[in-house]
Amino acid sequence: MTLPANIAELEDRLSEPTPGVIETLRALPGDILFLGVAGKMGPTLARMAKRAYDTAGVRRRVIGVSRFSDASQLTSLNAHGIETIRCDLLDETAVAQLPEVENVVYCAAMKFGSTGKESLTWAMNAWLPSVVCRKFRRSRIVAFSTGNIYGLVPVSSGGSVETDTPQPVGEYAMSCLGRERMFEHFSRTLGIPTALIRLNYACELRYGVLVDLARRVWTGQPVDLGIGWFNCLWQGDANAQTLQSLVLTAAPPFVLNLTGPELLRVRDVADELGRRMNRAVTFTGSEGEAALLNNASQALTRFGPPRVPADQLLGWVADWVMRGGSDLGKPTHFESRDGRF
Repeated sequence: MTLPANIAELEDRLSEPTPGVIETLRALPGDILFLGVAGKMGPTLARMAKRAYDTAGVRRRVIGVSRFSDASQLTSLNAHGIETIRCDLLDETAVAQLPEVENVVYCAAMKFGSTGKESLTWAMNAWLPSVVCRKFRRSRIVAFSTGNIYGLVPVSSGGSVETDTPQPVGEYAMSCLGRERMFEHFSRTLGIPTALIRLNYACELRYGVLVDLARRVWTGQPVDLGIGWFNCLWQGDANAQTLQSLVLTAAPPFVLNLTGPELLRVRDVADELGRRMNRAVTFTGSEGEAALLNNASQALTRFGPPRVPADQLLGWVADWVMRGGSDLGKPTHFESRDGRF
């Protein structure tokens, strides 16, 4: 795959369905609804579903739900054949009026700015799932979670696996474990087929750990080694694996780590970015023996290797940043050790 030349081409690439997605959605009955569609992943995730249905020759409704505080997102989704519904998901009455569908992808969450807004963070991440589960008790649900619920693990471990006991650090991670527990509770008590996707981290050219590092290197800022290792996954692959997870839903929930197969060392990645960008790299802090890492062996076995491996994505990000490509203005804060975002 070649480097996307502009935002339109980037979003087209992020929403390109894999053969696995096309076959999954061809065989899966019912319409699909994306809650919190206006976030980082939602727009291209919904577009991928629509493109897969169109390619498969299957007529299904693809519905995106959000407050749509940025009206251009609503317009863009409509232009790609996706129905949109304005809804404040914290309004339980409004959620009750959403259409019944067989398939729900839950993208709603709060991370950025959660420090100082802890009560809202808990409402979004831990209370809202109960509202959604009662409304969509007859649906199958794929819900995003995060690898943050595991806490830091030794790099030598190769990353957390799905059966590890969660050890969340900070209120954001604790509220995300709360989200999982609510989905688990209602999956068990109401028999809702559910899959929990522990993503760590999705990356494209405008957002992600690689973008954070590339912008630091390009602008001459020191790179923090407080968290010395990470893993990430091209967002197009994260989109595809999420949609394929609709057939993995179960009661109690099926849990799946989603990330790339590589353990990436911050120092090595920054040095490589410096080489590609012709920039000197400086560092601050020192590497610890633990990091926030997922082991995605189960996803790799089910879905195969990502279409865009980490080394290719690193090159794309470096070129994008050097060309002055836009970003989403949402740093990941992956270097945080205290769980404050």
